[in-house]
Amino acid sequence: MGRGWGWGSQLAALALPTEPPPSPALPQPAAGLPASGNIKDDRTPAGRGSVGGGSTPRSRLGFTLNRRAFITLLGGAAAAWPRAARAQQPALPVVGFINGGTPEGSARYGAAFRSALSEAGYVEGQNVTVEYHWLEGRNDRAPAIIADLVRRRVAVIAVPGFTPGATAARAATSAIPIVFATGVDPVKLGLVTNLARPDGNATGINFFVQELTAKRLGLFHDLVPKAARVAVLVNPTNAESTESTLQGLVEAARAIGLQIQVLNASTSQEIEAAFATIVRDRLDALFLAGDAFFTGRRSQFVMLAARDRIPTSCANRDMVEPGLLMSYGTNVADAFRQVGIYTARILKGAKPADLPVLQSTKFEFALNLQTARILGLDVPNAVQLLADEVIE
Repeated sequence: MGRGWGWGSQLAALALPTEPPPSPALPQPAAGLPASGNIKDDRTPAGRGSVGGGSTPRSRLGFTLNRRAFITLLGGAAAAWPRAARAQQPALPVVGFINGGTPEGSARYGAAFRSALSEAGYVEGQNVTVEYHWLEGRNDRAPAIIADLVRRRVAVIAVPGFTPGATAARAATSAIPIVFATGVDPVKLGLVTNLARPDGNATGINFFVQELTAKRLGLFHDLVPKAARVAVLVNPTNAESTESTLQGLVEAARAIGLQIQVLNASTSQEIEAAFATIVRDRLDALFLAGDAFFTGRRSQFVMLAARDRIPTSCANRDMVEPGLLMSYGTNVADAFRQVGIYTARILKGAKPADLPVLQSTKFEFALNLQTARILGLDVPNAVQLLADEVIE
């Protein structure tokens, strides 16, 4: 997976005339008063300034008004120049970016997306506008946000790592390009009809959660071989991802003799309640489903797992670095970067139907040895050698 505006036309349109504009008509004098050209200045001696002393001199008042009118017109043209220029400047294309996590928890992913745009020549505020919508677990807000983006006819809707947003966007528009990154089969979701030729307005990245889930459970079992009863925490508002996770997990758990207990959480309070259930029911370990909201709440998970001494497996290395035991899953930052690459190509004129859905090939196994020692786990050397990243 891989990693003007012309001033000349404005000047021509707004150039000042080569001859001075005609003076604006002066107000007519009241009845009985002489015209302005015949107003007599009592301070001027008769005949002064006239040729042969026979005619009334030219009125200085009339000359002054004409000059003022010209200066006013000149100033008005100068003021209108930048306004007209701005009015003719084309509007920047708008990219609507939607994710279920938090801006703080997903900062590295957002940076990867922006980096891909920048490498393709798109800089925010200069030649593209990106509107970021971080839902912070409130996935029910997605349809309203997407409806607004569709109403305003944005250039692209980007929904990396947010399957509910991808399906909502696909249901809302068949015209605006959509770029997704999802762990669920996009054909099954109805996002595309074919991975090689999407044949629609959506394309993106696919990393198969079902297969990754089974592999992660096996690695977790190697780390915590004595754990027989495992809690599985899913986000019910991320229905498609939850279904795919559980499908892969049930069969894999049965194959290695594990019992699983499914718990739900879509708020920080429900996460607290889930840990209370784990302690009450004396479950041996916790397996977190991949979810953007969970990633954004990693500090809470680290604190609760340490407090209750619960070995925890997650899908994202960014949750292992601060203290969870292990992770195995796709390189999320790389997936966001690829969404940025496809977004830039569409901004340059490419059609989603001509961009094949890419399958993620970068996976990470991260292990926190310090957490393992705190939990009293003896990590086999063979497992350590399998890890792409070992955090001491």
